Amino acid sequence: MSVVQLAPVVVDDMTTDDVAAVQAVEQASFPHPWPGDAFRRELTNNRSARYVVAREAGEVVGYAGLWLMVDEAHITTFAVLPEHRRKRIGERLLVRLFEIAEVMGAEWLTLEVRVSNIPAQRLYEKYGFRRAGVRRRYYSDNNEDALIMWTDRIRERAVRDRLAKLRQALDEP
Repeated sequence: MSVVQLAPVVVDDMTTDDVAAVQAVEQASFPHPWPGDAFRRELTNNRSARYVVAREAGEVVGYAGLWLMVDEAHITTFAVLPEHRRKRIGERLLVRLFEIAEVMGAEWLTLEVRVSNIPAQRLYEKYGFRRAGVRRRYYSDNNEDALIMWTDRIRERAVRDRLAKLRQALDEP
């Protein structure tokens, strides 16, 4: 029996060269995707924004982004190609967003997630996000509610310890 070696997943900063591939992930993930020029504008004009991509064998298979608003890092978008989900790529993206938020001086991370997106909610809860409220009829495609989720202060020892432990587990076979 042979062992199949998977290509490592690399998470790095999104560039304008990645926009077409990111748009493909966006279209495969959302009923009303952002237009490609929105990502280009974010990368070139929004100094409060940071975006990353996950690559497997050189192919963009996921991406995520955040905006720093005063002292909070708001995760604005997050997606992994459907055929690449359940491979911990989302976790790698999320770990990188925690790192970026800390470097940018954020105190917390926050996001909205569809009430029906249980797998995403479980991922966020694993990383210490807690439900903080509901935005009624937030999603314009179907008027679905969004859960608002927040972390504790990301510089607190418990948050840092949790992140270190989860990051280490990502690197284990």
